[in-house]
Formats: sequence, C-alpha cells, structure tokens
Amino acid sequence: MGFALTFFARRLAQGVLIVLLVSFTIFALLRVVPGDPARIILGPMATDEVVEQTARDMGLRDPIPLQYMRYLGQVAQGDFGTSFIKARGGGSMGGGRDEARGERARVLDLVAETLPLTLQLAGLALVFTALIALPLGIAGGLMAGRWPDKLALYASSIFVSLPNFWLAIVLALVVTAKLGWIPSIGYQNIAYAILPAFVIAIEMSPLFIRSLSVSIADTMRHPFVELAQVRGLSPGRIFSHHVLRNAAVPVLNLFGVQIGALLGGVLIVEYIFDYPGFGLLTVQAVLQRDFPVIQGIAIISTSIFVVINILVDFVSAQIDPRIEY
Repeated sequence: MGFALTFFARRLAQGVLIVLLVSFTIFALLRVVPGDPARIILGPMATDEVVEQTARDMGLRDPIPLQYMRYLGQVAQGDFGTSFIKARGGGSMGGGRDEARGERARVLDLVAETLPLTLQLAGLALVFTALIALPLGIAGGLMAGRWPDKLALYASSIFVSLPNFWLAIVLALVVTAKLGWIPSIGYQNIAYAILPAFVIAIEMSPLFIRSLSVSIADTMRHPFVELAQVRGLSPGRIFSHHVLRNAAVPVLNLFGVQIGALLGGVLIVEYIFDYPGFGLLTVQAVLQRDFPVIQGIAIISTSIFVVINILVDFVSAQIDPRIEY
C-alpha cells in the first residue's frame, strides 16, 4: 500500500507538470500564429474597430501568461470555454457580433459527444491488434529461427509498409463501395467502427509482434526456464506462469508508448472515414482555427496519455518488482 501511494503521488505530480507544459505550449502557439481569434469569431465583414473592441472584451490583448492563468482558473472549475465556430445543438455559426455573443457549443460538451466514439474505436482497434499480434508474436518467440518466427517477421514488414491513409482509402473503396460488406463512412452503429479499427490495428501490430516475439525468445533462454523443466512443470504452466509473465513487461511498456501513436492514428483514420469522434473533432478544430476546442483537446488527450502510462508503469512494477520508477 505504501509503495502504491508513493508511486501514484509521484507520478501524478509529474503528470500534472506534463499537462501544464503541453497546455501552455499549445496555448501560447495559438496566440502567436497568424489569425486573430476575434476576427475568426466575427467574420471577415466586421470592421477593425469592432474586432479590436471584441478582442479587448474577451481579454485577448492581455499578456499571454495572464490569459493562460485565467484559462487555467476556468479549467479548474470544469469550464474549457466555448467553441468559436460550432453552435450549441450542432452546425456552425457565421460571423457577426450578435452571434459572437450567442449560444456557442461548450468545449466540454463537444468532447463528451465525441470521446466515447473514439474510445469505442480505440478499444476495438486494440482487440484487433491482440488478435493479430498475440498468435504471431507468441509463435515467433517460442519457435525462434524457424518458420513461425519468419512468418512473424514477414507479416510485420508487410504491415509496417502499408500507410494507414492508403489502406483506409483502399478498404473503404473495396469493402464498402464495391462489395458492400461493411459500412464505414460516418457512424450509425458499431459496425461503422470495424474498418477504421482494423486499419489502426494493422498500423499498431508490427511493433507488438516483434516486441512480443523477441521478448519471449529472450525469456526462453533464461536459466529459470530450464530449471522449471527439470522440476517437471508442464510446458503450458512454464509458459503461462513464467515466460509470459516476464515477457509481458516490455510489451506493456511498448503499449504505454504507443498510446500516442494510437491517438495519432485515430485522428487520421477518423478523418478519412468521417467517423464523428475525437480525431475528427481535432482535425475540424485545427482547420477552422477553433482555439478553445484545440486547447481543450490538448489538455484532455494529454491527460489520457499520462494516466494510461501511469497505470501501465504501475502494472509493470507489480509484475516485476525489480523495476523502479
């Protein structure tokens, strides 16, 4: 219990610092890149005087550190701001001073609408990744140097050579448009998540296949495996209780690192398949320069990344007490 409390306290403090650094970097960059937020809100027809007055009313002319501290105060109260573009209830709002004061969508509401769909997609992608990587990786590790190992290597090489955007377009054209087997454009039910999840799984599988096969092959060469065989333990028990347990640590650490790649893959794939999740919301916010949405997404996605890595490190430390964090 003492280790767990110390571990989580230390890692949460580090995580908060990471979130603050990332959020401040995004916040500052959005305010120095071309494009006045007040002009984006009011539209191109607004006069310079109106734009300037609106910017001052919104505090956009204050020093960036002051703006950031004010923004953090709002976030601490659960207020991530409102979108510059999206109206409450869907759709976009045109420029104009009246609309600048109108009912714009809350960032937290937009995230609450899209994040569950992305979590569904990511979860399905992880299931597909496990179905692909576990058989190939385990077989390759147990029979290193033989045909299962070569098959795992060749499969990894093929998967890593397939760009996710190309594979997504090809699958959408063939499986959905030509054959009509599975719907994939937009979202109505979980069937629409199958092809996007498969594309993400193909992108993630190579690293897990090679990491698992190498880790298992290395573990099989340890003296404790031979000792377990001498003691008369069955091959299945040796593998499940000794080999797999020790080989799981590098794979878990790789999973923590790959969360960032998973989020990036989701972003691209959701845009291609018009899947209304977190990734599509991110792309739309960037293209429309919707600063509050971008800032909210940065904080929430970074927080998810940090929390998952903390949990992965904790599980790894429980599996192998020799690991120190």
